[in-house]
Amino acid sequence: MSALLELSLKGKNGNYTAITVGIDDETNEYGQNVSAWKKQTEEEREAKVDREYVGNGKVFYTKNNSITVATSKKKKSELETGGLDF
Repeated sequence: MSALLELSLKGKNGNYTAITVGIDDETNEYGQNVSAWKKQTEEEREAKVDREYVGNGKVFYTKNNSITVATSKKKKSELETGGLDF
């Protein structure tokens, strides 16, 4: 993981939820390299409690007024068929 960001989001009921956002250097099989989950305590991390994910996505890069999307390692045809032959 190359970067982490912690923030709090205010819900409809007025309570805040702590969220951790991670940005990875590599993309997953869906071309995503960003994930967000509810913040864990140190005890939860040490006990290897599963993260409660709240979202994921892609990083978009801008350079010279053009937008570039992080690309997936797999070919588009593999993503569409799950690598199965039909």
